[in-house]
Amino acid sequence: MTDIKSPEARSYNMASVRSKNTKLELRLKNALMLQGLKPLSHDEYVTKYGESLVGSPDAIFPEARLAIFCDGCFWHGCPLHYQLPATRQDFWRKKIEENIARDRRVDAALTTAGWRVKRIWGHELKKKNLDRVVEDIIKLLNNPTGF
Repeated sequence: MTDIKSPEARSYNMASVRSKNTKLELRLKNALMLQGLKPLSHDEYVTKYGESLVGSPDAIFPEARLAIFCDGCFWHGCPLHYQLPATRQDFWRKKIEENIARDRRVDAALTTAGWRVKRIWGHELKKKNLDRVVEDIIKLLNNPTGF
């Protein structure tokens, strides 16, 4: 399928993709807050603890050493939903492979530093799955020594 947008319009759209406070991240945080939980954003964590966490997790529970990432199916190469775009396939293949490799490096670095890492796919944060995701996080918070 050929892109229906001009290269300039596509570039503008791609440049406006957020990396913070995404719909996925906000959906998860709101669901957690409805359960009485208050995860810190990465910026809040840096302000409170004076240090940055590699990868800038989307939700952080410092006491439980739990870092949560909300990964969009396209940008992180979801095995169920990622589809290689029809245009610029070499570019996109390389870009997504680099994102996946970076995610693995971030997970390893956080784990080495004593953190537990939970990655949640965008499709898991849809309404029908959100309760299960929140339950999984609550279980992790109640079991601070493992997964």
